[in-house]
Amino acid sequence: MRKKTPEALEQPAAEAVRRNPSQQRSRERQERILTAATQLIADKGSDQLKMSEIAERAEISIGSLYQYFPDKSSVIRTLAERYNAESRRCIAQAMEAVEDAQGLQAAYSQLLDLYYEIVMATPVMRDIWSGMQADKQLLQLELEESRVAGEMLAQAMLRVFAQRDELKVRQSAFLIWHLGEATMRLAVTCTPVEGRALVETFKRMSLREVMEPACRDI
Repeated sequence: MRKKTPEALEQPAAEAVRRNPSQQRSRERQERILTAATQLIADKGSDQLKMSEIAERAEISIGSLYQYFPDKSSVIRTLAERYNAESRRCIAQAMEAVEDAQGLQAAYSQLLDLYYEIVMATPVMRDIWSGMQADKQLLQLELEESRVAGEMLAQAMLRVFAQRDELKVRQSAFLIWHLGEATMRLAVTCTPVEGRALVETFKRMSLREVMEPACRDI
C-alpha cells in the first residue's frame, strides 16, 4: 500500500479552507437578495414584487438570482419560513413554561398580544401574508404552521387538564390557532382601535375553549 505524502494528508484541509469563502459569499448573497426583497415588499407589496427588481436592488444578475430562488413564490416562502421560525420559538418558550391553569391563561393571552404588536410593527409581514393567500403551496405552509403552533398549545392544555380528551383538545387547539391567524390578518386591515378590539374579542372567545377543553367520554 502506498503511503500518503505529507502534501496529500494536508490536501483535504486545504480544500475545505478554499470552499469556506465560497460558502460565505453564497450566504451573504442570499441575505442580500432577501433584504432586497423585503425592502421591495415594504415599498410596493408582495403583489408587485418582480424578480428583475430584486436582482437590480441586490446588485446581482437575474441569472444569479434564479440560482438561489427559481420564482417569486420561493422568495416569499423563505421570508415566511423565517418569520414562522421566530414565531415557533416564542410559542414554545411561552407554552413550555405553563404548569397550571393560571399560567396557561396568562401565556396564551400574552402570546396573542405579542403577535399582534409584532405584526403591527412589521408591515412587510402583512404583505407576505397577502402573497401567501394567492399561492396554494404557500397556503399549505400556513396550514402546517397552524398545526405546529396548535400542537404546542394542545400539549400545554393537556398538561393542565390531563383528564381531557386528547384528540378533541388537539383539534380545538389547531382550530383556535388557525382562526387566530385569520383574526390577525383582519385586525391589521382595520384602524388600530378596531384592530385591538377584534384581537381582544377573539382572545375572550378562544380562552373559553382553552380553559374548558372537552372532557373524555365516559
